[in-house]
Amino acid sequence: MQVTGMLYGAKLLGFAGFPASEVLGPDASEGQIKAMIERHGSVFIKPVFKGGVGKKGKAGLLGRARDLNTALREKERLYFVEHRVGNTVAKANGVTFEAAVPADHEVYFSITDSTHFRAPTMTLTHMGGMDIEELEKSLVQQVPFDPLTGLKAFVVANALSELNAPTEIISPLVQHLPKLWELYHNFGMTTIELNPIRMRPDRRGRLTPVACDFKCGFDRDDPRWERLHLPPHLFAVDYSDFEQEINQLRTHQGQSDVYVINANGTVLAPTFGGGANSLVTEMLGDDAIISTDFGGNPPYEKMKEVARICFKHWLKQANVLFIIGGKSNNTDIFETFRAMADALREHFGKHGPVPLYVVIGRGGPNLIRGMAAMRDTLEALGLPYRIFGFDSDMSEVIAYARAVDRWMKAGGREEIARSLNIAVPAQPLAA
Repeated sequence: MQVTGMLYGAKLLGFAGFPASEVLGPDASEGQIKAMIERHGSVFIKPVFKGGVGKKGKAGLLGRARDLNTALREKERLYFVEHRVGNTVAKANGVTFEAAVPADHEVYFSITDSTHFRAPTMTLTHMGGMDIEELEKSLVQQVPFDPLTGLKAFVVANALSELNAPTEIISPLVQHLPKLWELYHNFGMTTIELNPIRMRPDRRGRLTPVACDFKCGFDRDDPRWERLHLPPHLFAVDYSDFEQEINQLRTHQGQSDVYVINANGTVLAPTFGGGANSLVTEMLGDDAIISTDFGGNPPYEKMKEVARICFKHWLKQANVLFIIGGKSNNTDIFETFRAMADALREHFGKHGPVPLYVVIGRGGPNLIRGMAAMRDTLEALGLPYRIFGFDSDMSEVIAYARAVDRWMKAGGREEIARSLNIAVPAQPLAA
């Protein structure tokens, strides 16, 4: 769950009393746009995407106008623009008009949950307005702090001193940046990033930090984000029908996080656990159809519904059904495997069999009962399978699944189809 851009970012920053650039939404009238240009000299026109979609500025998806006619031309150019990042194509739905903020100094600031420090961590540099990854490490301060005490002013002051930041920007930043911890902490955020914060001078020359771009992420299982009363569509990141169906189950126990990696992939990999998901997604690459995390001990009913949706959308094209996860602490393997086996049996009964090879790797409570339930179903359906236990190296199991996928593409799919006495269904073209 992400919010990007100043359309909603400015409203969220208002909860913390942090200054933000003036912004108008897609419904802004010509009179409002013209008045903003007169007040600030120029405006930036940015397309509105749902969620984060990569570097829009570098892709030329940023306009600037010093008069109304130019602003309207840029609005027309960017209102429904498409942006491609890897296999993902995002389509804009509207634009924002954001006031230009004159400044000599730009600052990058973020707070995130750091797995390295095992604590919330502030990242700060006075060389903002560019990719943080492109800066030398000496120009960036990463400072973990105690969540019980929060982000204190002295933490910001010490970091700026270590950076040898210009003296005139230190006091305003020390005054304002700690406010962002309250926003982060009180509303269930997992990250907040402002880049750039532009240091705008007032009439007396005193600088004020003004946020000119915004990004944050929420833990959707932390109910505090609901206090913000954000519109639900904000978190529907150009979801496919498949993702929309799965996400309707978020209200039940257990996780149901899904993302379509490659709609033309050939390995359907329901995955349990964040660590397993990271490894599976990395090693399968474009062969993976979806990226998932179905852990959290889902009950039978939910797991069966999740599996039913996955099979409905993707089983026809899949070469390999790859059920994989780490050694669970509390997820009942029997319940999840029984649910998936029942969903697979019902899918075959309703839609007919498909040539499929099943690879399973899992560990946890009731593992043997769960594997037995899955084995009985696969043998009844006539599907080939290979099951790995908790003591198997996960990377080797993934490599085995990839080898099976290659075999299926080289003729195995036809061989299984013959054993099932069915025609081979067509697969989508490679991405």
